[in-house]
Amino acid sequence: MGATGSPDGGKGARVVFDPVGGSTFGSLAKATTAGGILVVYGALSTEPTLLPTFSLMGKGLTVRGYGMSEISKDPAALNEGKRFVLDGLREGLFRPVIAKMFPLSQIVAAHRFLEANGHVGKIIVQVSD
Repeated sequence: MGATGSPDGGKGARVVFDPVGGSTFGSLAKATTAGGILVVYGALSTEPTLLPTFSLMGKGLTVRGYGMSEISKDPAALNEGKRFVLDGLREGLFRPVIAKMFPLSQIVAAHRFLEANGHVGKIIVQVSD
């Protein structure tokens, strides 16, 4: 979960991104400034995501769902996204965080590590030496 922007002097985030959902969604709505936007792009939690009605109405919040199909089904948008990422990597603007690396022989351990959901960053499985 992350939040960006606080042009209101610390009264909350203008845009909040939630990859988890579940019981944390209400806390994120409380942390969002009036007129802010909550972007839900994942459902890592197994709990239901309840809409915090009073926060939504009282602050005039917008909730928006996002899925990769918005980009992947549009060839022009997909090509633009690929170019953006590749240019950012090439220019050193993006530096992926690597949580852990596993050799292919430890694929079961890598999958268990992923399922534990306690990592920050990418999990790399090396196919060859």
